[in-house]
This record gives sequence, C-alpha cells and structure tokens, in this order.
Amino acid sequence: MTGLPTPLDLLSAAQRERLLAVGLDVSFPAGTRLFDEGGEADRFWLLRSGEVDLDVHVPGRHPAPVVETLGRGQVLGWSWIAPPYRWNLGACATTAVRATEFPAGPVLDLCAADPELGYALMRRLTEVVADRLQATRVRLLDLYAPYGSRPA
Repeated sequence: MTGLPTPLDLLSAAQRERLLAVGLDVSFPAGTRLFDEGGEADRFWLLRSGEVDLDVHVPGRHPAPVVETLGRGQVLGWSWIAPPYRWNLGACATTAVRATEFPAGPVLDLCAADPELGYALMRRLTEVVADRLQATRVRLLDLYAPYGSRPA
C-alpha cells in the first residue's frame, strides 16, 4: 500500500481538524493483538510509527499466515464501514506502535453531517480494501499454489 495517500491527505484543513477531534492517541507494545478475525469491528487506526502484521486464520495452521505488514502512514482497519462489522483479518503489533484511533460511530456521524468528508474518507478506504484484498490474494497464492505453477 506504499504511496497511497492517508485519509487525512484527501480532506480539507477544516475536515481534517473535525476528524482528528474524534481521534485518540494510542500506543501498543510489540506483541499486542489488536483484533482477531471475526471480532467486532468498531474502529480504525492511522499508524504514526511501528509495524502491524495482518494475518488470516487458516484451520490447522498456527501461527496464522501473515498477509501484509503495515507501517507509518497506513490505515489499519476497514471492516467497520460495512455490515456485518466484523474484522476480515487479524492484526498484531510486531513492534511498538503509536497511532491515532478513530471510533466508528463518531466518524460515521461526521460523514453523515459532511457528505464531502464522507465521500473522501470512503473513497480512500475503498482503495485500502482493494489493496488488502490483492495483498491477501497474492500471499495465499504464495502459500498454497502448487509448486511449479508460477511461470518460468
């Protein structure tokens, strides 16, 4: 996802200020499990420092395979934007992480009150979803494709 703008980059200064007003500064030590696949998705984070591994539960495999590693400037969490509001992947801090945490309810209220802000935010999160789906697909093909299936 390198090179994609953050949600804040797509907002005007006033919109950015309103969004940041509902954000909370948080930190997590290395090894902290931020969420598990299938759990309730009610927030997202904008990572300011550190790294978080996204993983996928595969029955019979432990630990869960990592599908992507996120870092500074990247968005963690998009499952809060659409029902059933459940995490599609799991996430674990691999290093100490500092982030801005955004609760879904107040962010959705801001989007309803300011459709331009809502459009910019949802447009950016749609890019995140597409990028994560592609990363997951590629990683799962690497893990499970028959040997020799890649072109020479």
